[in-house]
Amino acid sequence: MKKNNIYFVGIGGIGMSALARYFLHEGWQVAGYDRTQTPLTLRLEEEGAAIHYEDDVEQIPAPFRDAERTVVVYTPAVPADHSELRMFLDGGFECLKRSQMLGLLAEGKFVMAVAGTHGKTTTSTLAAWLNARAAGEGCAFLGGISKNFGSNLTLGVGERMVVEADEFDRSFLRLHPHVAVVTSADADHLDIYGTHEAVKEAFSQFIGQIQSGGALIIKQGVDVAIRNTEIEVYRYSYDEPCDFYARNIFLMEGGYYRFDIVTPDVVIEDCTLGIPGWVNIENTVAAVALFWCAARAEGKQLHIDVVREALEEFSGVKRRFEFYINTPKQVYMDDYAHHPRELSATITSVKRMLPGRRMTAVFQPHLYTRTRDLYVEFAEALSEADEVVLLPIYPAREEPIEGICSEIIAERVGVPCRIVEREALAQTLAQMDTDVVVTFGAGNIDACCEAVAEQLKIKA
Repeated sequence: MKKNNIYFVGIGGIGMSALARYFLHEGWQVAGYDRTQTPLTLRLEEEGAAIHYEDDVEQIPAPFRDAERTVVVYTPAVPADHSELRMFLDGGFECLKRSQMLGLLAEGKFVMAVAGTHGKTTTSTLAAWLNARAAGEGCAFLGGISKNFGSNLTLGVGERMVVEADEFDRSFLRLHPHVAVVTSADADHLDIYGTHEAVKEAFSQFIGQIQSGGALIIKQGVDVAIRNTEIEVYRYSYDEPCDFYARNIFLMEGGYYRFDIVTPDVVIEDCTLGIPGWVNIENTVAAVALFWCAARAEGKQLHIDVVREALEEFSGVKRRFEFYINTPKQVYMDDYAHHPRELSATITSVKRMLPGRRMTAVFQPHLYTRTRDLYVEFAEALSEADEVVLLPIYPAREEPIEGICSEIIAERVGVPCRIVEREALAQTLAQMDTDVVVTFGAGNIDACCEAVAEQLKIKA
């Protein structure tokens, strides 16, 4: 009997929801569990998925309890003692990790992968937009909601497939891309890897899986061993001359930039990206490099005018440098940054965009283990702002660790700093003398954005 049911344990995750959306589009019956109802899960329900929010095997729809007709996909973020997952694993069901399923879907495609401890969501989303707008083809599984596509999944004709290659749980080692970008290889997910050296070794293994005759585009200065001798290697940077870089960078009104992109065989002059921010120039160079390599591998011409138009039309990604207010009196933006390097890059970018203005950084630490491993670096990055508001740690999949809390960051921040509960954030900011406010974090701080915006609009 052909399997036509697919059940997702952790369906609300950004990567899992893209897979769920794909199978809904392909005509499968889709159901799943997640512990929290979110806009992502609500949209999946509207599209036909049956979702519940308690770990209760009795709530699994009856057709999905048939091992002969059901495939189960789960995320490693779900604990091993989860009762629904245990029922499937012990019951003879075909159970695949999210990364395994993505690897299966990638078979037979021209895979364009974007890896890195930060920067990969905007880079992969822009690469997918270039494929759609400037090449007229390609599908993509993204790590954020593209504003151009209105989704974390794109479906199109042709063999190109953009994927965000996630290093968590070594998931990206399920992929064998044709071309790949590595944006960074910083110390992160040390609860999984143990050491920074182990993180870098995993990236080396990922590079080793690029297919023979393929290409690697790696950021200038990233210290990762490249042992794959059967690929071409290109370097990219913000403005340091190498294979791909930006030049003639000019800051315009509103934080937008005009710049040229230099490639090995052509210069794309007078580019203007549709979203503001210095950090996004670097992401753009990486995305254009990936698009250039794909065109070259397929023997296709790079249509410079169309690429330039696509960059200008790019609307960005939800929760990546997302502006809610931008006036001379008040600015409010939200960003997904949850690693010290990301925080530092975004804070620097905002301060370059808005010179002379006073910045309040609001940060919700994500995971006890990440806070334990990087609290000094978090404090250093946040100290680049003018004042800081911290929320309690968002635990996600983890249990508390004794002595690990937001206070250990706060006591090391070198500018005025306070800690508030998430529920009190909007009112706290309303009472503060604010100018530029940026909220950061990968937890549930985004649930506050509308309330924060409403309070800050009063000052605008």
